[in-house]
Amino acid sequence: MILNSSPNWFAQRSPVAVFILFWLLLLGINPQTFSETVGEGFTPEQAYELIYERCEGCHNDYIFDGNWSVEDVDASDISHGKNQKLWEAMLKAVSMGDMPPAKKKQLTPEQKASLLHWLETSLDSYSDQNPNPGRATIRRLNRSEYANSVRDLLALDVDVTDSLPGDDSGYGFDNNADVLGVSTTLLERYLSVAGKLSKLATGVAGSTASKKSYLVPKDGPLQNSGVPAFDLRMTDDLPLDSRGGGSFDFYAPKTGLYEVAGFINANTNNEVDRLEIHRHSYTLTLPAGSHNIGLSFRKSLALSEYVPTVREGTDYVVLPESEPTELDLDFILNGSRVYTKKVPSYHMSSRFSQAAFLRDVLEIEVIGPLDTNNPSQHTDSTSQATQTDAIDTNTIQTDIDKTPSFAKIFVCLPNSAEQSTKAELECASKIIAKLSAEAYRRPTGDADIQPLLHIFKQARADLNFRASIATTIQALLVAPSFLYIQETTPITAAAGSVYKINDYEFAARLALFLWSSLPDQELTDLAKQGKLREPNILRQQIKRMLESQKAQALTDNFAGQWLYLRNLPHHFPDVFAFPQFTIPLRHAIKRETELFFTRILKDDLGIFDFLNADYSYLNEQLANHYGIDGVKGSAFRKVTLDKHTNRGGLLGQASILTLTSNPNHTSPVKRGKWILDNLLAASPPPPPPDVPSLIAEHDGLALSAREQLARHRADPVCAACHVRMDPLGLALEKYDAVGAQRTMYAGQKIDVTAQMPDGTHFEGLNGLNTVLWDRRERFAQAFIDRLLTYALGRGLEPSDQPTIRSIARQASPEGYRIHSIIEAVVSSTPFNFKKAPEASNENQQIAQSH
Repeated sequence: MILNSSPNWFAQRSPVAVFILFWLLLLGINPQTFSETVGEGFTPEQAYELIYERCEGCHNDYIFDGNWSVEDVDASDISHGKNQKLWEAMLKAVSMGDMPPAKKKQLTPEQKASLLHWLETSLDSYSDQNPNPGRATIRRLNRSEYANSVRDLLALDVDVTDSLPGDDSGYGFDNNADVLGVSTTLLERYLSVAGKLSKLATGVAGSTASKKSYLVPKDGPLQNSGVPAFDLRMTDDLPLDSRGGGSFDFYAPKTGLYEVAGFINANTNNEVDRLEIHRHSYTLTLPAGSHNIGLSFRKSLALSEYVPTVREGTDYVVLPESEPTELDLDFILNGSRVYTKKVPSYHMSSRFSQAAFLRDVLEIEVIGPLDTNNPSQHTDSTSQATQTDAIDTNTIQTDIDKTPSFAKIFVCLPNSAEQSTKAELECASKIIAKLSAEAYRRPTGDADIQPLLHIFKQARADLNFRASIATTIQALLVAPSFLYIQETTPITAAAGSVYKINDYEFAARLALFLWSSLPDQELTDLAKQGKLREPNILRQQIKRMLESQKAQALTDNFAGQWLYLRNLPHHFPDVFAFPQFTIPLRHAIKRETELFFTRILKDDLGIFDFLNADYSYLNEQLANHYGIDGVKGSAFRKVTLDKHTNRGGLLGQASILTLTSNPNHTSPVKRGKWILDNLLAASPPPPPPDVPSLIAEHDGLALSAREQLARHRADPVCAACHVRMDPLGLALEKYDAVGAQRTMYAGQKIDVTAQMPDGTHFEGLNGLNTVLWDRRERFAQAFIDRLLTYALGRGLEPSDQPTIRSIARQASPEGYRIHSIIEAVVSSTPFNFKKAPEASNENQQIAQSH
């Protein structure tokens, strides 16, 4: 028997074809002869006979398992588009090995391969002949998309995400049209935020001083003894030799004097204290625009601050053993030290002694712009003279700050000396036309410009030109054409027909998918020329977009929700059980997974690295948490993992292991369900409302996770789902609830052997990775399922499954490189087409302002 020896041969075959070939070689059957049997000889009648023989015992009119009976289906259903959901579910269950159940008579390899081939080709053939782009409902920009769109529209580097209410999630993502509702309260919030942004962008904000505060994240007290301040560089925005403190982004509305102040800790047992004696400030000039403000202490090679025993009983407090020394408190602007102030290493009071803890910064605040004619606004609250940088206050710009926002908005500016109403209206129209075309993601006309120009005229009666433009921009930022993704059905489209969206709408979809933002000028120009969807040009644009910093949105919004990373700030492991899980470690485990995903995306690597990559991104703290030597410093770097480290891929990362655990112990059920949901797209049904909880001990003895689950599976109602989830989770039991390795639990040596429902035995993470590798084609389809859901902004339906398989086939010859998958997604039918309303008089989903 001669086989094609080309290295791409397997990659060019569908998952079913590879599965068939494997079993044929194992059984010694001639593939050519068998392919003729499977491809041409397996008829719908044979398929139904096989389904009836193997499925009728459970899926009949009496037992009705799975809510279906073989009496209700017919093999001809597929060719008529009937029961598509059921046939797709059958295809998945058989290919995953879930059906027939392990205790029932199994399909022979030949029967299984024939049935899978028939199901897949029949479903895909119907889809090809009857294209269905699925439903595409009108949807609002979620808060992340809104923030990014405003940032790019106004060239305003201000993140307003936290100023807007959180969005609900549907099908795993918060850009789902079905859950992005609108209420009066929400619109009021958007209007308020739009007002602040428009004033910042036009430079009319900052007439009065305001305060912005940043609370530095800290670990809580441990057994009422406090946690010493961080002896680490806390962010990449601080100098390399810094320790503790923190930094945050601040937008100066206008050039002027600003007071930067910080509260340092007074008593780590009670971090809420904010005493004026612990407030230290510095006044400096900030140009209008974005800045990073920080405070931190200096890192010593050998830390000299002694930490004595905190207390010896409830009535005795340890007193300092030496006088306080002076520490350098650095004020940091955009990564550079601009001022250093000496502060004592501890403060003594009648109530407590700070000598027990390292000094650190609790809160940072910026106040300004200050009135240079009112010195009381910037007096050091400690009654010491506030230090200011050497400036001539007369040189502070008070007229126009040439920020990127100002330059982008004011493409013209009437000469105030020769001002006329006509000149102002012409300039305002020019500004509005440019901004509205970008904001609305399409060419605009008089019907779009006149309502905004009317708002400008009304505002101009009471405000100056720039302030009136600010009011107009505020209205633009809540206009329906900006706030909603709107795709109007062409007049020529027949009722119920499938039509191609225009190039501007395609560019808007593409930008939302990859950037969570607006199309830039290059995309818009290509859409105008009708060239954007040409294969070579589209491929170039996808590459360009993924190389952009804006593609960070895919990491934040897609990976952040697909991998549950957004939940980490709200997940709190028990501080007594896991005192090593500090805030810096929380940041580190999240950063590892973000860098891991970003590198696969940027370098166009194969998606199977998510399963079994032999590398990750670590800093010293995370490496120590993993027990890996040779990594020094707080900076993250790529580290090649030895096979004996028991790490690799997503399932070896502490972020995933932590998020799939309970606060004080692991959860094999959660971990198993996470794998089924996110790596195999084979989610188990939700548990019944009266499902009993796991029993943690029996006869006074603690039970291991394996023992608890064994007792739980004794209930037949629970066993059906747990037989799929539990083995996957039990294989990860050597990782505790924060992802550190362990060998014992509940006084017993941990057993990580497991068995899949089909009888496959495996052990630990390496064995689990092998199980997933054997199902890598299923993982590929699961990843595409998640990515397509995110790209379309809607839940997937049975009619979308052929699209998923088609994308997988397109990506297979490329080794499932992530760019090839993205390119196939944006070239797919659901991404490029819509279905016209079934009735010619059906109202279109278009939002309008009144």
